[in-house]
Amino acid sequence: MLSPMGITVAVTVVVGYLIGSVPIANLVAARRAKVDLRDVGDGNPGFWNARETLGRKAAIPVFVGDSLKGLAAALVGATLAGPGVWGLAYVGCGAAMIGHSFPVFARFRGGRSILAFAGGAAVFTTIPFLIAIGLLFATFAISRSFAVASRVAFVALPIVQIIVEGPYRTAATGVLMTFIGLRFAMAAVADRRRAPRQA
Repeated sequence: MLSPMGITVAVTVVVGYLIGSVPIANLVAARRAKVDLRDVGDGNPGFWNARETLGRKAAIPVFVGDSLKGLAAALVGATLAGPGVWGLAYVGCGAAMIGHSFPVFARFRGGRSILAFAGGAAVFTTIPFLIAIGLLFATFAISRSFAVASRVAFVALPIVQIIVEGPYRTAATGVLMTFIGLRFAMAAVADRRRAPRQA
């Protein structure tokens, strides 16, 4: 028998995973252009590939939807957590990230979970997240490159968090960020395997 906390964790994981599994980018791409983002561009069913394939305006629902997946899943965990229990928001976000990367509703072929992570960060580390967003806008104003600005914000987040919230929550954030790194590594390996076939 699971303890009450065990049941809460299990519910958070299942609900978070199912939220993350909704293939928003492919739903938008199928409706707008009747394409599967996994078969075009860089093969990643996420915001950047949607932006390159569908255009900036058409990709906005992908940006919003993928962010909301992480935010909603983290809120589920935060809502179910008891007083003083902060880790369930991370669990919910992590489950959504896994769902986004390996979605049950899209043959387990998903994206890299950056926006799902960002949405969750708005819940589980709100103040550092807002500071990182401020740095993003400031960097974008200087560089005029969203890609550069988003990288600055991504790197800044754990640095700001360890100052504001200490090492334990920052370590939990690091676990989720490591998952994103693994997804990029998996994508790089897949690209190398495809390269000889295309040559």
